Amino acid sequence: MAEPERVLRVLVADDEHITAAAHADYVRRVAGFDVAAVAHSGGEVLSLLDAAADDGAPVDLVLLDMNLPDLHGLDVARRIRGRGNTVDIIAITAVRDLNVVRTAIATGVTQYLIKPFTFAAFRDKLENYRGFRLNLAGDGGAATQASIDNAFAALRTAGSLGLPKGLLEETLTAIAGRLRGADGALSATEVAEALDMSRVTARRYLEHLSAQGLAVKAPRHGTRGRPEYEYRWKG
Repeated sequence: MAEPERVLRVLVADDEHITAAAHADYVRRVAGFDVAAVAHSGGEVLSLLDAAADDGAPVDLVLLDMNLPDLHGLDVARRIRGRGNTVDIIAITAVRDLNVVRTAIATGVTQYLIKPFTFAAFRDKLENYRGFRLNLAGDGGAATQASIDNAFAALRTAGSLGLPKGLLEETLTAIAGRLRGADGALSATEVAEALDMSRVTARRYLEHLSAQGLAVKAPRHGTRGRPEYEYRWKG
């Protein structure tokens, strides 16, 4: 019998607590998904998956960061498979190394989402994943060629996720990384000085991150003249 369109249970794994919380909030904003658990280490991922299975409510999907404090994400994926667990995995990481990407695919990672990303990109990955599952949930336990083709087509579906005109992905990644690694909020001037670019350019990218919900924008108090804004990483 075909699998009903039930709510899918997601385990969010990221070593940064703020980032993990932001990703969990993203999951809750996508219809048909709910957060089963949040983990901050590889060992915790494995324990939580075992506990969920023992409770009769197994996790459907793991959103897995590659840089965990105790185990690399690839090692976590291998151990999950080594335990006979066929839970689906989406890698969510800033790692762009092609060897890591290839190994992730070989280890059974369904999709790969590179940080930083917008909520729209995140939502599309989850919705495409749901389409993938539904196309493989046919009657009788046997897939047809059509259902297999449709399932993989669902994973490849691309939304309108391009950056606004004039913004470059490499620059966005650099600015997001600077903001994420800062101890506190930064102004456009401070980001510009750190990355050797103009203040106007830095502000455009910071405004984009703020509009996408990845950064929090607030006025900086105590400055004279024209109000200055500062930005703090959120997602």
